[in-house]
Amino acid sequence: MLALDPVILSLAVAIGIGLLVGTERERRKGAGPDRAPAGVRTFALVSLAGALSFAIGREVLLAVTTGGIFVLTALACSREQDGDPGLTTEIALVVTALLGGLAMTRPALAAGLAVAATIMLNARSALHQFVRSVLSEAEVRDALIFAAATLIVLPLLPDEQLGPFDALNPHAIWIIVILVMAISGVGHIAVRALGARFGLPLAGFASGFVSSSAAIGALGARAAKSPDQLRPAVAGAVLSTVATIIQMAILLAATDLATLWVMAASLLCAGAAAVAYGAIFAAMALRSAPSEAPERGQAFSLWAALGFASLLAAVLLASRALDDWFGPNGVTIAAGAAGLADTHSAAISVATLVGAGKLEAPDAVLPILVALSTNTITKLALSLAGGTAYVLCVAPGLVIVIAAAWAGWLLPT
Repeated sequence: MLALDPVILSLAVAIGIGLLVGTERERRKGAGPDRAPAGVRTFALVSLAGALSFAIGREVLLAVTTGGIFVLTALACSREQDGDPGLTTEIALVVTALLGGLAMTRPALAAGLAVAATIMLNARSALHQFVRSVLSEAEVRDALIFAAATLIVLPLLPDEQLGPFDALNPHAIWIIVILVMAISGVGHIAVRALGARFGLPLAGFASGFVSSSAAIGALGARAAKSPDQLRPAVAGAVLSTVATIIQMAILLAATDLATLWVMAASLLCAGAAAVAYGAIFAAMALRSAPSEAPERGQAFSLWAALGFASLLAAVLLASRALDDWFGPNGVTIAAGAAGLADTHSAAISVATLVGAGKLEAPDAVLPILVALSTNTITKLALSLAGGTAYVLCVAPGLVIVIAAAWAGWLLPT
């Protein structure tokens, strides 16, 4: 097979980058004396100049070349007669030069970034329409809050166990805050795209694979803010437990098949009860009148997310205290304590003991069911965020689901 020189391949990628970006700019260049100053040939040459500069003089010459292109684009921009000429093409030239230089060492990355840049350039009208007409001011503010919480606050928090019993990890707790905001945001997007009748049940089910507790708390905050969305919010909250059960079955299968087998009846009964109860409220939501206009408002409540995290921190503290007081010898007590925070970790721990031969498979059912029960207590506490009506609708469903799980264990085999 013919082996290509890596330098030649990188130069070809650089030219391709220039042609790709330049083709998009050429279509918007216009004609006549008012046409834009750069087209497909200019962009191809600029990208090649960046690549050759890096090949000859590395970073120093690339910086000089990029600076020269910046000066030329600034001069071209100053000659524009229009009062608002825009800087998109000029900035794209500078970016293309840098991508050409990057192609000499990371051609795949440079090509991918060129495609992303071209997509952004081509999507000008759609992006402008989305930012100016689709997004509301509150949604933009929420996006900035979410970005700050994720990119600024989270890296600053210590990722270690602190507080009484070393029970609290600020980094992990703040991830819960981000998670609740993200789930609320997903629900908001689903409602805007599909309407509350369809969006909230689907968003609740999908969010259950991340955290059913967080989904119940987030949907409760939505129900409290918009009482007319109570039924679809309840449907999403209960359907999130279906995702929890499916996820538990998958994790048990990956950990120990014997444990999954003895838990099969309980999981099937609990899943069927959750589907049935959630379907009732989903059907009620579908029969309700659709909203006249898509929702435009806050995507999430930061204070609701902080309240959720505070309650979860209290649950973690109680869980660690119980585990410290009773010790690791009481499998059921330890599983129940862990279930207050996360039922999956408790189930995996018990299944691991079965796989290691330290516990018989039939003896694993009780600790896992206790963990499911204590996790239900946590969900009931978090549902308080939705107000009395939300609690009165969600609580029976959660109780029915856990009762079905226990009934599945008691069924004769």
